[in-house]
Amino acid sequence: MSKRDYYEVLGLSKGATEKEIKDAYRKLAIKYHPDRNQGDKAAEEKFKEAAEAYDVLGTAEKKQKYDQFGHQAFDGNGGFGGGGFNGGMNMEDIFRNFGDVFGGSGGGFEGFFGGSARGGTRSNKGSSIRITTKLTLEEIAKGVTKKVNIPRKTNCKPCSGSGAASEANAKENCKRCNGSGVIRKVQSTFLGQFQTETVCPTCEGKGDVILKPCKECNGKGVTTSKDALDINIPAGVQQGMSLSLRGEGNQGENGGSRGDLIVQIEEIEHATFIRDDKNIIYNLNINFANLALGADIVVPTIDGYVKINIKAGTHAGKILRLSGKGIPDVNGYGKGDQLIVINAWTPQHLSKEEKKAMENLVNSSNFNPDVNAKSKDGFFSKMKDFFG
Repeated sequence: MSKRDYYEVLGLSKGATEKEIKDAYRKLAIKYHPDRNQGDKAAEEKFKEAAEAYDVLGTAEKKQKYDQFGHQAFDGNGGFGGGGFNGGMNMEDIFRNFGDVFGGSGGGFEGFFGGSARGGTRSNKGSSIRITTKLTLEEIAKGVTKKVNIPRKTNCKPCSGSGAASEANAKENCKRCNGSGVIRKVQSTFLGQFQTETVCPTCEGKGDVILKPCKECNGKGVTTSKDALDINIPAGVQQGMSLSLRGEGNQGENGGSRGDLIVQIEEIEHATFIRDDKNIIYNLNINFANLALGADIVVPTIDGYVKINIKAGTHAGKILRLSGKGIPDVNGYGKGDQLIVINAWTPQHLSKEEKKAMENLVNSSNFNPDVNAKSKDGFFSKMKDFFG
C-alpha cells in the first residue's frame, strides 16, 4: 500500500509554514491519541501516520528533500536525512521525540493525557554530539572509514553508572512523588478534564534519590572520557549531509540511554577537479597545434590516469565525456561522469621563429573563421554535450 502525501495527511498545502505544520500535527495528535482511543487500531495508525508526516515536514532539511523528491527521498538513504520511521520508529519514539509540540517543562507529550500507556520511572536520555569531518574528493568517491576521538559522557566506572557510593546505601523511593518520578495534576480545558504531569523536581524524574552519592561522579552516574570511534562513511556523500549514529552520543545520567552522534560532512576543495553533483569537471588546457592536428592526451581521473584522443580540428570549448568516471550516488543509483572541458592554451611569449611561423599563418584562409558559417560548437551544442 502506497503512502499518502504528507501534506494531505496533515490537511495542509505545500506552502505551509512551520507554525501551520506544528499546529496541524498537534490537532491530529490530540484527536487520535491512544489514551483517548484505547483499543482503536485505526486511530493508532492515524496517530502514527500524523507523527510520520510531522517527522519529515517539521524538519527543514527533510522537508526540502520531500518537496523535491517526495517519498523517494527517504527510500534506502542509508541514514542520511531520512525519516525516523524508515528505521522502525515506535510509539515510544514518537512520545520521546515530539513531546515539545505540546509544550510544558516536563510532562510534554507523555503527560498531556496522563501517560497511562507509558508508566514507570523515567530516565534521562543523553544529549547528542555533533562533529564535522572533512573529506577529500577521493575519499568521497570511494567511501572511507574515519577514526575520530571525541570527548563524551560515559558510565562512571566506580559506581557502574548508578550514581551511588555503594550498593548497601544506594537509593530509596522519592517521598515527594512516591517513586513515580512525576507530579500529576488534573486540569480542565476546552476538550474536557485532562491529567497533566511534570517532572518531580526532587528526584528529577528518576523516582528515587541517592542516599550517598558516588564521589567520582557526584551522583550523576556519568563521567567524561575521550573515546576513539571508527565512522564508516559511504561513497557519494555531499557537503552539508549529516550521518546519524544512534547510541554513540553522551551517556544519559543515572542509567539513561545514550544520545546520538551527528557527523556533518565537509568537502575539501580539490586542486584539479570541480565537483558538480555526481559529475566531475576537469579543465584540459591544450595547445593550438594539438587541437588542429589531433593528439592523444593523458588526463587524470578520480581513479587514475587515462588516455583520450583529441580529434583533428577540435574547437576550444568542446566538452568530452568519460562515462562512469564520476562520483557514485549515495543511494547506490549508479555513478556520474567526468566532463573534460577543452581549453586552448595561448602562449604569453613567442621566440622569433615562433612569431614568424605564426605571422605566416595569419593570412591563411584555414586560420581565419568564416563569419557566415554556423558554428558546430556554439552555446547550445556545448550544453548538449554537457547534459547529453
